Amino acid sequence: MFRAHGIGYFFYNGGGDSADTCFKVSQLSQVMGYPIQAIHVPKTVDNDLPITDCCPGFGSVAKYVAVSALEASFDVRSMARTSTKVFVLEVMGRHAGWIAAAGGLIEDEGIPVVVLFPEIVFDQVKFIARVDALVKKHGFCTVIVSEGCHHANGAFLAEQGSKDAFGHAQLGGAAPVVAGMVKQALGHKFHWAVADYLQRAARHIASATDVRQAYEVGAAAVKLALKGHNAVMPTIERTSDTPYRWRIGMAPLSEVANVEKFMPRKFITADGFGITPACKRYLRPLIQGEDYPRYRNGMPVFATLKNVAVPRKLAAFELS
Repeated sequence: MFRAHGIGYFFYNGGGDSADTCFKVSQLSQVMGYPIQAIHVPKTVDNDLPITDCCPGFGSVAKYVAVSALEASFDVRSMARTSTKVFVLEVMGRHAGWIAAAGGLIEDEGIPVVVLFPEIVFDQVKFIARVDALVKKHGFCTVIVSEGCHHANGAFLAEQGSKDAFGHAQLGGAAPVVAGMVKQALGHKFHWAVADYLQRAARHIASATDVRQAYEVGAAAVKLALKGHNAVMPTIERTSDTPYRWRIGMAPLSEVANVEKFMPRKFITADGFGITPACKRYLRPLIQGEDYPRYRNGMPVFATLKNVAVPRKLAAFELS
């Protein structure tokens, strides 16, 4: 296909699986004898690509989760004396708890919060004790649970038994499981929610920092290709937390493909239920600023790809 259409550059944005695909394309071009410069562009809300300090998409999701958790927590706080005492929000993150960590930022806004990370084995007894203590002290609490939260035997709290296109366990449902545990053990009335697609589609509350970085890594990918690079990925290199400064770097795809970046243990509190000051210093700059879309008739206006197929140059074939 590349040869038929005279394509010499291949840009593929996404996360770990996309990086692996891009790396394979770069290798395949060498085997087939047709030159293709394959450049991977980091873009994943999971923020789990190695080498790069952060991934475009994550800052906006982190902002959405933190703001949504804060707003819902204020609602619960207003009802705590007579009604709901526990709110559970489930967020994305199969193996890495970066998004869940963002929910921990509401602690600085006066909200008692428990964060459940994929990096920390779920301990039901300790979890219930933590929720009980917070409710007794504050009258309510919020729980942020990653979809990848799992038991000591490796079983996900939310595993559905099905697989996705990449063979990963299909997740979803950790929030009601956790909320049910609280109800059974403590008897508290609860509400739960699953952010699901809302968290990664919320352009109306995008982080200005995130939007800028998304444009920068895209532009950098083109520049790398024009300079002759192949099988690489532009990265974001943080040079300062306060004030926040960063620059564009470059990483070989051989060191990116199939490598996941997890939450450092120093970012998680000793009890495993919160985020440390170091984690907050990492997260805060990424959610700074608002980049609102243009609105028309009260609704945001978004660009839509035309997706016009190029004319066929190869003969049709059938898969046997």
